[in-house]
Amino acid sequence: MEKKDFEAWLDNISITFLSLTDLQKNETLDHLISLSGAVQLRHLSNNLEILLKRDFLKLLPLELSFYLLKWLDPQTLLTCCLVSKQWNKVISACTEVWQTACKNLGWQIDDSVQDPLHWKKVYLKAILRMKQLKDHEAFETSSLIGHSARVYALYYKDGLLCTGSDDLSAKLWDVSTGQCIYGIQTHTCAAVKFDEQKLVTGSFDNTVACWEWSSGAKTQHFRGHTGAVFSVDYNDELDVLVSGSADFTVKVWALSTGTCLNTLTGHTEWVTKVVLQKCKVKSLMHSPGDYILLSADKYEIKIWPIGREINCKCLKTLSVSEDRSISLQPRLHFDGKYIVCSSALGLYQWDFASYDILRVIKPPDFSNVSLLGFGEIFALLFDNRYLYIMDLRTEKLISRWPLPEYRKSKRGSSFLTGETSWLNGLNGQNDMGLVFATSMPDHSIHLVLWKEHG
Repeated sequence: MEKKDFEAWLDNISITFLSLTDLQKNETLDHLISLSGAVQLRHLSNNLEILLKRDFLKLLPLELSFYLLKWLDPQTLLTCCLVSKQWNKVISACTEVWQTACKNLGWQIDDSVQDPLHWKKVYLKAILRMKQLKDHEAFETSSLIGHSARVYALYYKDGLLCTGSDDLSAKLWDVSTGQCIYGIQTHTCAAVKFDEQKLVTGSFDNTVACWEWSSGAKTQHFRGHTGAVFSVDYNDELDVLVSGSADFTVKVWALSTGTCLNTLTGHTEWVTKVVLQKCKVKSLMHSPGDYILLSADKYEIKIWPIGREINCKCLKTLSVSEDRSISLQPRLHFDGKYIVCSSALGLYQWDFASYDILRVIKPPDFSNVSLLGFGEIFALLFDNRYLYIMDLRTEKLISRWPLPEYRKSKRGSSFLTGETSWLNGLNGQNDMGLVFATSMPDHSIHLVLWKEHG
């Protein structure tokens, strides 16, 4: 057929085809396909794929593709990566998508890293860890055995755990290996804190002592309290040691000489916690860089300026009930910006600049839950049966881990949290090492540790 005649015929049949019903059109196509040979069928197959399977990711500009991908959840994106090499390439190149996905899981994001493949890998690692937390499979346990009497005091720092016992000894353990590095003879330990050279102990004999790890020698003895010393803290830069006691007082000492510089009064219950910390915010009462002393008893948290003046006055007293009907749980968090403590009413967070209560977190059945650690993203809590991880953005518990029967001391000295950087956001590197430690009735130490990534 001549081209001119063919074009006329094609126009004619096109007009007739458009006038048919859908059923008639389908029958016409079926008939034409039955008349087609291999060349026509191949041509039909190739062109139908283009017409029916339009690849919008391939056709759209990259910026528009990224914009559309942001609306999809990460799990759907991972499925889309399987569609084709082109889709996998485009989806894997969208840095913001994977960074956002990591943030939503509570992961720390270093914005300086712009390699999209890096963030996709981080997300895959993160989703595995979060699944392990949800399925209660992220942790493992071990024990430290070596004391012959109850362990009353624990302190953790940089992979090392110090234990103080009623067997008149203190031991320093490498948590990763379970090996005892140092063991020295002391008095009865109610509180301990250490660094590379020394150990400071608060005792049931009403005194504080400083010991040298390498020799076990007592280098300083602090006498003056008339009740057991339940908490100690110190700062080498200030040459100051502080102690909280069952005699309702807080004492400030010269660390190097053992001289008592100040006795702070005002508490009407045992002082079970003292914290010496740099302030990070400005207010009418303090400036960033000022050292601040916090002391806590059963009902109140008192805030003091740290200095050598005799007439030191309390800056502020915090409580959760004016009539003392609600007591504070042991343990206290202070990072220079916020003060956090738990009670039967919930978890209280105070702004340190204004001393205002920022929020009260009330998970279900909170009456017996105590605070272990508090960060920007997560909080670590526990009761007599479980460890809990709370996502502070939603205030929901996202994981729990069973605990053995142990003695939950009223002072909070016989249990503690381990590594805490992950509470500000996981990053694939800080989810390792010690999570929680507590003393057991058989004089051992029960450890909860991060399990290695699968």
